[in-house]
Amino acid sequence: MIKLLLAEDQGMMRGALALLLGLEEDMEVVAQVATGDAIVPSALETGPDIALLDIELPGRSGLDAAAELRERLPSCAVLILTTFGRPGYLRRAMEAGASGFLVKDGPVEELAAAVRRVLAGERVIDPALAAAALSAGPNPLTARERDVLSAAADGSTVADIAGRLHLSPATVRNYLSAAIGKTGTRNRMEAVGAARRNGWL
Repeated sequence: MIKLLLAEDQGMMRGALALLLGLEEDMEVVAQVATGDAIVPSALETGPDIALLDIELPGRSGLDAAAELRERLPSCAVLILTTFGRPGYLRRAMEAGASGFLVKDGPVEELAAAVRRVLAGERVIDPALAAAALSAGPNPLTARERDVLSAAADGSTVADIAGRLHLSPATVRNYLSAAIGKTGTRNRMEAVGAARRNGWL
């Protein structure tokens, strides 16, 4: 049996996926979690062969959890299953060690086939998204620029951001200015929006 862990914050979607995958003769859902924080502890406890992870989860992103799973439970492959087919997310998922990346609107048969292919050692990536990721190019933002943009997303002032990230206000302004330039936008909120659309945040 292929043992699966399912991380999805929407209860109805999680239940439906667990039910449908459980109907496959060679698959068993051994864990279901609703938050990103619960992924690694649950995986260490249940020892799944494959973790099916959403990206945008409460507490912690599926991408961060995927990177930690690779370190702490290398026997568990990761398949990202998301509503958000953003090129930057795909790139970050691959950097985190994910073996597959699919968008949720495909048929369940396709998902079951992807699970088997990942278990066989293949990489499975949504073809349209792979093409978009190649044309989009790499994430132009540095890690610090991403931190500052993320902190600016809730409308925080430069002083608030500086205090939270232990930077000087001048340094925060420099990072924001660089991020605005790299995203081709006019202000910090537009830069946040552009970065999110591309999956860079």
